[in-house]
Amino acid sequence: MAPTAPTMFAKFHSNGDEGAIDQEELSEEMKDLILSLPRERGWRTKYLYLFQGFWCQPAEIQAISTFQKHFQAKHSDVFVATVPKSGTTWLKALTFAIVNRQKHLTFSKSHPLLNSNPHDLVPFIEYTVYGKHDKVPDLSKIPEPRLFGTHIPFSSLPNSITKGSNCKIVYICRNPFDTFISSWCFVNKIKPPSLPTLMLEEAFDMFCNGVVGFGPFWNHMLGYWNESIERPNKVLFLKYEDMKEDPVFHLKKIAEFLGCSFSLEEESGGVIENIIDLCSFEKMKELEVNKSGTFARIFKNKFLFRKAEIGDFVNHLSPFMVEKLSKVMEEKLGGCGLSFRVNSQ
Repeated sequence: MAPTAPTMFAKFHSNGDEGAIDQEELSEEMKDLILSLPRERGWRTKYLYLFQGFWCQPAEIQAISTFQKHFQAKHSDVFVATVPKSGTTWLKALTFAIVNRQKHLTFSKSHPLLNSNPHDLVPFIEYTVYGKHDKVPDLSKIPEPRLFGTHIPFSSLPNSITKGSNCKIVYICRNPFDTFISSWCFVNKIKPPSLPTLMLEEAFDMFCNGVVGFGPFWNHMLGYWNESIERPNKVLFLKYEDMKEDPVFHLKKIAEFLGCSFSLEEESGGVIENIIDLCSFEKMKELEVNKSGTFARIFKNKFLFRKAEIGDFVNHLSPFMVEKLSKVMEEKLGGCGLSFRVNSQ
């Protein structure tokens, strides 16, 4: 079996203030760049910095810069791109299972998804692949198709991805109300003790102003949304709520987009349903690797599995807050054809 991300890629670790890697591990060039950027209070780091139009942590900026300079896409590459806290873990698991279903049978007790977290099997560009100093990793030994994950906005992807290859991008986002609550709950679980608890009202104002990891969320969504309309063979745009409502339809859509459609025999044999079950929230949450493992020595895997519900925001946001975020969405997304259903199931 091919080596998975934990053995293939170097990792980084948190120092509690400046985030994903120790500040001294930033290159001198990167330190100078970061000092020149606008900054605001961070969510799980002391500050976020405005880099190429989006708010990022210092380690993310260094990783993105190295990625942009050195990554060479292959035509067979597949990127799972997401807004943070919008179904990333689920979509990575589904994509891995779909692409590798001939190699790893979905009913096998040795399936990698039963023993590895999806983030290890579909490694993050900015946290794992390019997550160590400014060093360039050797990606030549990864078997094709190579699967990568990222929160990086479309406009910051290397030209070899966006223009120089036929690689595919599967993108998912979620209604901003639930995305915000999921982000807020997650951050307060994994933030370093040296940072104060991020209160709901303050986090909400930051989110509405676009100051959130890889935000503004509306620009992140619009970058991939517009590209999916312009080049539907390049970017498949998905919404979390739609996938929850009809997973069979969307798995078939993902497989067709990636050039590995399910055969009639597979459909009649229940392969799609097996993948849905294998990658379900309930199944993944109870796996030992997701109860006791850690992601890149930063946080426990169990924090990735909270509720996976639609409409949970009603338990946290006041009517005034719902109205405020609704106005932000209308102002930023109105007229583009992108809208969200926010009713709970």
